Amino acid sequence: MSGLVGWVDFSERDLEKEWAVLSGMAGAVARRGPDGQQVWTRTHVGLGFRSLTIGSKPVAPQPHVQSTPDGQIAVCVSGTPTGVGELGEWLRTRGRGAHPAAPAAELVANAYLEDGTAAVTRLTGAFAIAIWDGRTEEIVLIRDRFGNQPLYYALTDTGLVFGSERKALFAHPDTETAVDIDGLRELFCYAGTAGHGIFVGIKQVEAAEIVRFGRAGLRREQYWRLMSEPHTDDLDTTIRRVRELLSDSTAAQLGDADGVGIMLSGGVDSSAVTGLAADALQRNGGGTLRTFTVTFAEHGENFKPDEVWATPDAPFVADMVKHVGAEHTNVVLDTADILDPLARAATLIAKDVPSPLGNMNTSLYLLDREVSKHVRAALLGEIADAVFGGFSWVHNPQLAAAQTMPWIAMAHYGGGKHGMGGDLLHPDLLAKLELNEYCTAAWESSVAQVVHLDDESDVDRQMRRINYLHLTRWLETLLAHDESIGMSTGLEVRMPFCDHLLVQYVYNVPWAMKSFDGQEKSLLRAAVADLLPETVLRRPKSPYPVTQDPAYGQWLVDELGALVADASSPVADLVNAEAIAELQADHSVLDSGPRAWVARANCEMVLGLDAWLRHYNVRLVL
Repeated sequence: MSGLVGWVDFSERDLEKEWAVLSGMAGAVARRGPDGQQVWTRTHVGLGFRSLTIGSKPVAPQPHVQSTPDGQIAVCVSGTPTGVGELGEWLRTRGRGAHPAAPAAELVANAYLEDGTAAVTRLTGAFAIAIWDGRTEEIVLIRDRFGNQPLYYALTDTGLVFGSERKALFAHPDTETAVDIDGLRELFCYAGTAGHGIFVGIKQVEAAEIVRFGRAGLRREQYWRLMSEPHTDDLDTTIRRVRELLSDSTAAQLGDADGVGIMLSGGVDSSAVTGLAADALQRNGGGTLRTFTVTFAEHGENFKPDEVWATPDAPFVADMVKHVGAEHTNVVLDTADILDPLARAATLIAKDVPSPLGNMNTSLYLLDREVSKHVRAALLGEIADAVFGGFSWVHNPQLAAAQTMPWIAMAHYGGGKHGMGGDLLHPDLLAKLELNEYCTAAWESSVAQVVHLDDESDVDRQMRRINYLHLTRWLETLLAHDESIGMSTGLEVRMPFCDHLLVQYVYNVPWAMKSFDGQEKSLLRAAVADLLPETVLRRPKSPYPVTQDPAYGQWLVDELGALVADASSPVADLVNAEAIAELQADHSVLDSGPRAWVARANCEMVLGLDAWLRHYNVRLVL
């Protein structure tokens, strides 16, 4: 499954005559689904879908349409929902004879007809759903519990448009690409505010939310949330339970591994997924795993360990591949690859907004593009750090205690001053944006939602707050990063750690258990200890690899210099020319080390802002 789009209109306009608009909206997300497009229209509604075939199994066309005496039900489902078999079995107990191999959209239609949205939310995993209920003339939009699958919408004067990506909405004549101060604040704070679409008038269906729109207007409701509960299991039981939940999630998302691979970095997170997938295949009599790794050519001989990146990935990847007998592909990049203007443009278009992650965006795009030549879906070890407390800021008392988002505290620790990537903005613009105040307000809003237990220690209260920020705000940025770049290459990314039963269970595990032996992610390491080589099991956390080539820093300052000199640049009046000149005079901070990622983020956000305003013809409302 892949991408969905739709349009509801209650004016005199007949959408059966607007096929071209719906087709254009679906075409805007064609990279998500290169294997076909379907459009369905009725007087007041139109739905479109782009299909992605994974492995040898055929994909059922969408939308799935069922007729009732009172009107038609039309359903689109994107993503990889799990619990499909269980939903089908439940339907059979209710007298609805669903075929065991029925596609998800058909099951959702039958479940909705049986018991409304309460039945639909029996699904688990990653999904976004659009249901047109012709009986009530209402569109129902549903997003999975953690927001693995994106789903944006915008109100028009006479209706609503929606789609898996913002670019689908911009293909509609009633929307525009405008950004105001609030949108810029969200961008430069990496705040992950639920429902925020960055552009004026664009919203996102929130994680675990149902949005209904009909003639009476728009209604929203949340169908699931994290719960704070006492943890009563001892350490051994907790380790076994984590193993059981993660094993079940990995097996469900791997399936029979037909057309599915694994992104392997040699860290404990991706190696845990690899080990569990290998175990599942062995138990089910399956074949060989396909694994993929990205690395930089200069890391082979010139890797420089620092406070952030302590070890190169290659030796650990080799140990894990040998351990499970995987068929492995190394994707080796050099600086020219990540500076390729076409690749950089592709990452901007994939995400629809600029990002401070810069070369990490581009290298991920190039990795995904290569992987998609071999498989159509890949399992990732993402969000394990968010679930088990693996980020470095969790283990730094100063950063853990900061009254702002932890990643913003980390940016300030690395030399940043304004949000994440805002240090090269003009002082007048920074005064309007008040980025640090926005970050603090976002932090206060989130921690106010946290429910604490009466007997929680101060440490556990602090760690629950941080964990909540990870699972609500950080995931809003992280999941969109991985999903959008992957789907732009026709690669579906799946995240076994993003399982609501696992996350809910670990959310309530006391910090003393999560870190029982003093190493980050102690609990996770213990749960998969028998599946990993000792070298991988004991490897300290090392983030996604980045280039250490000084040529990258030189390119950044050269591009900034050209931007400042270009009077036609849309950001010419938005940047601090003096700060850029100082960086040009000495750009050694961009080369490597704990401060490099912050300095690079400042450069990448300015360059990305310029490219974004040009490509999307964004109207700034300042």
